[in-house]
Amino acid sequence: MFEIVFLGTSAAAPSIHRGLPAQIVIAREHRFLVDCGEGTQRQILKSGIGFRKLNRVLLTHAHLDHILGLGGLISTFVNWEEGIEFLEIYGGYHTLQRVSDLVFGVAIRGIDPPMPIKLIQLKANSIVFEDKHMTVTAFPVVHRGSGNFGFIFQQKAHRPFLEAQAQELGVPAGPERAVLVKGEAVTLEDGRRIEPDDVLGESLPGAKLVIIGDLAETRDLGKYVQDADCLVMEATYLDEEADVARAVGHITAGEAARFAHAHGVKSLILTHVSRRNSERDVRHEVETFFPNAFVARDFDHFTITRGQPARKHSPSPPQK
Repeated sequence: MFEIVFLGTSAAAPSIHRGLPAQIVIAREHRFLVDCGEGTQRQILKSGIGFRKLNRVLLTHAHLDHILGLGGLISTFVNWEEGIEFLEIYGGYHTLQRVSDLVFGVAIRGIDPPMPIKLIQLKANSIVFEDKHMTVTAFPVVHRGSGNFGFIFQQKAHRPFLEAQAQELGVPAGPERAVLVKGEAVTLEDGRRIEPDDVLGESLPGAKLVIIGDLAETRDLGKYVQDADCLVMEATYLDEEADVARAVGHITAGEAARFAHAHGVKSLILTHVSRRNSERDVRHEVETFFPNAFVARDFDHFTITRGQPARKHSPSPPQK
């Protein structure tokens, strides 16, 4: 299971109701900030999430509306009493050049940060993070300039523990069951040996969340989003503005919906909404191809579970 909290959902410039692009993905004890538009640190505080364990920032591309908030956020980290143990910032080459100028050349120039700050250059299909439960992988996308990336959050396959079989075999609740879940055999007090296959079901795939930032075309991206439980994409333009969208390296909301439908995506969440278009306009455009798509608003909170539609928490009142 993943959770995603949208901190900013506007395109290019903030509006009264929408901040600049940023979202936090929560996976067990880990938190990943994807993009960091201006004002993100205040949005983090308003969301109630706070700064604790916010150690990894994943940047989709170099445009200022996606990175400008890093200066203020890291300045706060440097002065925050509880502190951050480390900070890793991932992005393409040109993205990290801009981040370096912004952070080390302006925000904390001449200051020794109390925690190590690493700028880590992304490569196509590079693994950003991996533990025994999940992986985060970067994949290349086309936008203006080079070094643009999307991200796949993928839970690893797991074998469910079969409670009924364990009880029937007399496996007591406690450490023995934990050992079996790890894939190791145990010997009970009566001398019987219980193998993991005796109490574990067939392997089940984990949840898959894909996040794509600004995007000029969907060609060659199907293999990355295929059968995703949730896909986050931009909705900067409508189909009637397709020529303008193409000229500035964007797709339309309709294209996003058709793309998601064609590749078996379970849930589609649209963000990066232009001030020119209402939420109602975006929703009307996508409903034919993806009737259950969401148009994200600031502070919307979703839970992503394998094989289930995205579940939205505490829905906010509709906007015009």
